[in-house]
Amino acid sequence: QVQLVESGGGLVQAGGSLRLSCAASGRTFSNTGMAWFRQAPGKERGFVASISWWSGGSTYYADSVKGRFTITGDNAKNTVYLKMNSLKPEDTAVYYCAAGSIAYSKFQYDYWGPGTQVTVSS
Repeated sequence: QVQLVESGGGLVQAGGSLRLSCAASGRTFSNTGMAWFRQAPGKERGFVASISWWSGGSTYYADSVKGRFTITGDNAKNTVYLKMNSLKPEDTAVYYCAAGSIAYSKFQYDYWGPGTQVTVSS
């Protein structure tokens, strides 16, 4: 049974930083990748960033987080991280870890974590 578990969410002031972690168990994703999505109240779940293990760690970002967020990971440990700097109130959302693709579309992912809340106060 595949499980993804996120950690590291919390409350932070605007301009601050947080680091999210996601550990996967039950199978490896070495021939695909992992990603982070987020969902704010009343909005669709949207792509944040992804990392491709298949292509040696290539990374992809949504325009809204480029230059502020960094996705990294350890393929051997089936773990992915999201370092978030210069946080803004509009970054407030539940952040979800996903695995099995690197696509921008949430429909390309078969595996999801339960989510972790990130709240940025102004």
